[in-house]
Amino acid sequence: MAGALTRFVDENNQLVLVAGGGENARTYINAARKLGADESTCDLLGIQITRANAELLRVAFEGETAAVSARSLTRLPELVRANGVVVMGGLQPGQSTNAVATLAAEITRAKVLVNATDVDGVYTEDPKKNPRAKLLRKIHVGKLLELAMAGRVFAGRYELLDPLAVKILERSKIPTRFVSLSNPENIIDAIKGKDMGTLVVYD
Repeated sequence: MAGALTRFVDENNQLVLVAGGGENARTYINAARKLGADESTCDLLGIQITRANAELLRVAFEGETAAVSARSLTRLPELVRANGVVVMGGLQPGQSTNAVATLAAEITRAKVLVNATDVDGVYTEDPKKNPRAKLLRKIHVGKLLELAMAGRVFAGRYELLDPLAVKILERSKIPTRFVSLSNPENIIDAIKGKDMGTLVVYD
């Protein structure tokens, strides 16, 4: 992924990459929950894992395009202008890394936000549970919020996007596309405007 994205940055582009916690975070969170931890503590544990994943991304860029880490939004616009690539994990309990990504896109006035996930885009239902679920090529932000509100919001589990992330999209109208993470080139193609995955529309 770092190699593919480095080529993109070398074309005089800037990137903010926000790493999720993935299965590792869910493993730790589930263990903490079994031990009696409250959801805020589980969130904090998950944030540590997302930051570890972000650090792996930063290391992957070494020798290619130098990347820096950020743990707040305060200096993010300045950091991305100066360095080209900034990596981030989670910021605070009750806020998914999807929300961090939408906030990062908003504060840096990003031209596009790409949400790379483990499926091809937004489906009518969870495609892992229902193989007949249909991929939506476009989805209105209002419908996206409806789906997000119907999901379960716990530490380490935001079934599509958490409602906060969608509300940020709604107010900022950031051009956003959901694509599969299976091929890093998908991210670059989506940034460049290729019609793939699911596009969020606002009108």
